[in-house]
Amino acid sequence: MENFLTFLPDTPLVPFTILLVVILTVPPIFERMKLPGLVGLLVAGVILGDHGLQIMTADDEMMKLFAEIGKIYLMFVAGLEIDLAQFKKHKNRSLGFGLATFIIPLITGTLVGRLFGLGWNGSVLTGSLFASHTILAYPIVNRLGVVNNQAVTVTIGATIFTDTASLLVLAICVSIHGGDFSASSLVIQLLALAMYVAAVLWGLDWAGKEYFQRTGDEESNQFLFVLIALLMAAVGAQIINVDKIVGAFLAGLAVNDVVGRGPVQEKVEFVGATMFIPFFFVGMGLILDIPAFVETLFSHFSLTLAVVAGLIGSKFLAALVVKWLYRYSRDELFTMWSLSMPQVAATLAAALVGYQVGLLPESFFNTVIVLMIVTSIIGPVITARFASRLPIPKAEIASQTAVSVWEEPMADSEGFTVLVPVNNPLTQRYLMEMGAMVAQHQHGKIAVLTVTPAHVHMDSQELDLALKLRKQLLGRALQISSEQMVEAYPIVRIDNNIAEGISRTAREQNASLIVMGWGETGSLRARLFGSLVDDVFWSSHCPVAVIRLLDAPANIRRILVPVKNLSSPALRTVLFAQMFAAANGGTCTFLHVSDPKTPAPQVQEFESELAKILSESKFNSTSEITTVRDDNPAEIIVTAAPSYDLVILRSTRRRTAGGLAISDVTTECLGKLRSGLILLGEPHS
Repeated sequence: MENFLTFLPDTPLVPFTILLVVILTVPPIFERMKLPGLVGLLVAGVILGDHGLQIMTADDEMMKLFAEIGKIYLMFVAGLEIDLAQFKKHKNRSLGFGLATFIIPLITGTLVGRLFGLGWNGSVLTGSLFASHTILAYPIVNRLGVVNNQAVTVTIGATIFTDTASLLVLAICVSIHGGDFSASSLVIQLLALAMYVAAVLWGLDWAGKEYFQRTGDEESNQFLFVLIALLMAAVGAQIINVDKIVGAFLAGLAVNDVVGRGPVQEKVEFVGATMFIPFFFVGMGLILDIPAFVETLFSHFSLTLAVVAGLIGSKFLAALVVKWLYRYSRDELFTMWSLSMPQVAATLAAALVGYQVGLLPESFFNTVIVLMIVTSIIGPVITARFASRLPIPKAEIASQTAVSVWEEPMADSEGFTVLVPVNNPLTQRYLMEMGAMVAQHQHGKIAVLTVTPAHVHMDSQELDLALKLRKQLLGRALQISSEQMVEAYPIVRIDNNIAEGISRTAREQNASLIVMGWGETGSLRARLFGSLVDDVFWSSHCPVAVIRLLDAPANIRRILVPVKNLSSPALRTVLFAQMFAAANGGTCTFLHVSDPKTPAPQVQEFESELAKILSESKFNSTSEITTVRDDNPAEIIVTAAPSYDLVILRSTRRRTAGGLAISDVTTECLGKLRSGLILLGEPHS
């Protein structure tokens, strides 16, 4: 290996390239082995470090910088991802569970620290590590359709309390460790911390809202503002002798409401999940001393057992208290326990801080690594087992049957209007035929739009030529609409942003639906800077149907519609499919991929509720419901798709857990489906 390393040039590009290759290849390998991808990055760091191939070292300045940015980015994303709406929905119960799952593990961790020889300061810090948690199993409850179950909502909401409180405890412990302890110095530190928290939470929130309001849709500048807010909060924390990860988490909470669930948040999370956060976990692997780690497992086995058992037991006791207090079921108890068990984001970052400042010995730091691995494996496994037994929220099901843009047009609407942007002569016929079919069935009309892109330095002759070509497209589109015997009218728009031109025209025309062609969505450039489809999804006030057809719409008869749950967005997709099938004389197969552990009565209840919704719909189309028990929905959908003329999927946003992106079922299907496809995007709220 040493001979091989001599051939590599002495440049920072080499370790940077190696890091990117590791991030690209290692997590998927570990996920195939049913292990968290984060564990793979830790292992990769160990292999690349001093106790492995010796290609990289934790003392390298570039690695220090990347790991440091990754650490604060991890905590920033943790704050940014907390769903404040869910927290407000059941804030009293969320605070109740947050208090229980903070205090009980805090006391347990403190006792463990004292039992194994730590001082009070280090013991309390150990307790704070127990108190936080990472909702690592969110994709599981989301896939099962039980996110809106009250027990799940309360657990997610409790995260805001546990993470904030545990990081504040960390800040106080580190401050006490850094100087001479006295009552007056503690009061001064607490006052400085209180003023800092207020300045970050309310100051950044105000500044963010003002800046976003003034910059409109300038996503690049808004992205930079968010990064500057992160770095300023981190630096500000260091000024008052508080660790930077506290400032990063508070900055995430502060701009949470500002960025919402929009494209800026997605870009921030994508940059972090793709590069900086994985750098942090590789850096953790580089720091890990394997001989000391192995020695901890054997010579300090009692410590490892006490930490792991103490965390798991205290989290269970907290969930048990809340079960008794709020009268939750046994399945809800185990779901809350398993969701609050994994210790990843805040725990690892805080443990590293405690280790670096000398509050935690190496044996405790190594034990926290074991704790992360054990809980990140056990937690999701238990969640998958018990969350599948949770009932679908009754109140949500009952309220969905009438909630549909297809059945309840806006009061000020002049009729059902389908906006069809045309740009590509090769695909505009299918677009127009699809739009005409829907408009005709709804007794509506088509607005045919062409957006001519223009920039500041575009001369008059160039603009005139572009307008001439666009008007030729419009002429062909209007001819197609006349063949379909549907009323259509042309719209020519000049705009420097095509997506904004489409969404603004849709609002001006009070469009009920946008039908547009397929665009680039999965490339690196599209994910970093946004694709046309993605931007229209985010900015549109009405549903957007993005189509990729292999045959004329009139020839489509068999339609496959995967249905995960009975939420409002899912039902809008169901009714859209019914509307299209009714317009075309086709049949819809609604495919529900149920978790194998879901009880049979719950599956039957889902089928009966869906059948009731279909029967009460105004669209007279032939429908059937098929349920398949499997834990890989994407594979089932892709396998079934060739038997159908068209697959209709619902667009859902990407989420992250522990800082790494987790692909949803829709995203996975898009990369594998080769059949006709409609991706239905939700109206932006």
